[in-house]
Amino acid sequence: MIDPTFLLELLIASIIAGFIGALTGLGGATVLVPIYTLFLAIPIAYATGASLISTIATSSGAASAYIKDRITNVRIGMSLEIATTAGAIIGSLIAHIVYEDHLEFILFIIFGIVILSSLYPQIEKASLELPRNMKPDWSTRLFQLYGKYYDATLRQIVEYQGVRWWLGEIVMFFAGMVSGLLGIGSGALKVVGMDWAMNLPLKVSTTTSNFMIGVTAATSSSLYWIFGYIEPVLAGVTAIGVLIGSYLGSKALVRIRNVRLRLIFIAILLFLGIDMIIRGVTLWI
Repeated sequence: MIDPTFLLELLIASIIAGFIGALTGLGGATVLVPIYTLFLAIPIAYATGASLISTIATSSGAASAYIKDRITNVRIGMSLEIATTAGAIIGSLIAHIVYEDHLEFILFIIFGIVILSSLYPQIEKASLELPRNMKPDWSTRLFQLYGKYYDATLRQIVEYQGVRWWLGEIVMFFAGMVSGLLGIGSGALKVVGMDWAMNLPLKVSTTTSNFMIGVTAATSSSLYWIFGYIEPVLAGVTAIGVLIGSYLGSKALVRIRNVRLRLIFIAILLFLGIDMIIRGVTLWI
């Protein structure tokens, strides 16, 4: 019998994770796994299993609202899913080998490094409300990497065009592999792939990331279920909490300026990245 207080803690933690995940495009799992492992002492194998289910819930809750607001670029998201799905399968198989050999500390350290490595391009663009204009390349025309949306904060229609689709695909393959390896939607890398590699506006990157992470997580979670890393009660409570949090986060995002959103993104990445590396080194020693 699971302690009701513990279930309440799970619910509150998952609501917070879902809110932050939807707001930043990280997906709830990037926040959830550190909270579960660092503060609730849940083994990382089950934390990642539950977080994958929560990622599907986050994507379902937030993505539907963003698509309705016409900020998500579904065409770009679908074109990048090919790489993330292939990467997720490879990452899940590697994770199973790591758990079988009790090498979890490696995942903590990799998790921290992945998070911290996402910081540089965010800091570089910290003062930019919209991306700098770049000359369209062959992929802009071939894959129609353009669109527009109404920015309620700027009170204007923002028109944009992406570049370097091939570089986005490479980043997305590794994002998918990290997703399978760490049990996250890998929203941090997806946002970096679209924001930095493809020069898309941050709101388009975060909302399209929220749309994509559900597909990536569904691929990984099927393998995690086969390996026995998904605990039904834990996953169920987590999914409900994250769904509530992601809905609230999606409502808040449209009212926040890009610059402020990026600063929130940087602060969260810095805190979680350092914490995960410290935990990994502690387990190793």
